[in-house]
Amino acid sequence: MSVTVRVPAKVNVQLAVGAARPDGFHDLANVFLAVGLYDEVTVTEADALRVTCAGPDAEQVPLDATNLAARAARMLAERHGRRPDVHLHIAKDIPVAGGMAGGSADAAAALVACDALWGTRASREDLLGSCAELGSDVPFSLVGGAALGTGRGERLTPLEVGGTFHWVFAAADGGLSTPAVYREFDRLTEGTGIPAPVARDDLLTALAKGDAHALAAALTNDLQPAALSLRPSLAATLAAGRTAGALAGLVSGSGPTTAFLVPDEETGERVAQALRASGTCRTARTAASPAAGATVV
Repeated sequence: MSVTVRVPAKVNVQLAVGAARPDGFHDLANVFLAVGLYDEVTVTEADALRVTCAGPDAEQVPLDATNLAARAARMLAERHGRRPDVHLHIAKDIPVAGGMAGGSADAAAALVACDALWGTRASREDLLGSCAELGSDVPFSLVGGAALGTGRGERLTPLEVGGTFHWVFAAADGGLSTPAVYREFDRLTEGTGIPAPVARDDLLTALAKGDAHALAAALTNDLQPAALSLRPSLAATLAAGRTAGALAGLVSGSGPTTAFLVPDEETGERVAQALRASGTCRTARTAASPAAGATVV
């Protein structure tokens, strides 16, 4: 018997970052939007826990005990007094190390899939608690849609979305380490008196109305200067996307994927084609949002 769960990528339409806390994390006002690029995680009973992966950049995904999906399976097994003897197969389509929460998505999918396979009947609250222990982005991967994440991003408030938003995502060569980007953020903002992070009212209104032009005017990512500092070439990608007709562009999360909001699907295809031809990125993909969270298929 096996269970397959499909789980979406995310884009941060706002990522407001506060000063570093004593525990090393940062308080955030993180407006998540799930987008229609998906990984699928299939779990099958096995003699021992093992992980395989296929898809774009699969060779970059760790297959050992550090894999976040494997950690999720072990956590759920331990809490229900059983062994985590499953084969986890990850079919990747979310960019790896690209700031779109691919690893977090796989962890959420593994929790849902193992819960269904084992019949552990964990409550949604229990699953969300496990997600929060695994990582700041994992709870949103479980719920999908749109949400405001506070604390370090794990405390979620669902948000209304009044329509479909169209995106183009440009993948860069190689990844960016999220801890390295936060360290660079701390260096760049040292001594500047960072205000407490809050969600922008105009952005939340634009989401609720489904107004792409208003959302484009409100997109912000406080980590973008740090990502550009570590990877200056991303500036050329952002310029190429805007020149090609995107309403706005920004670094997705900690990067290095760049996200471009476009007015419609047709424009998205043109922008993606222009980005692929620009030589500033490895590839470009279109997707729409919002998307459902982790779902058994």
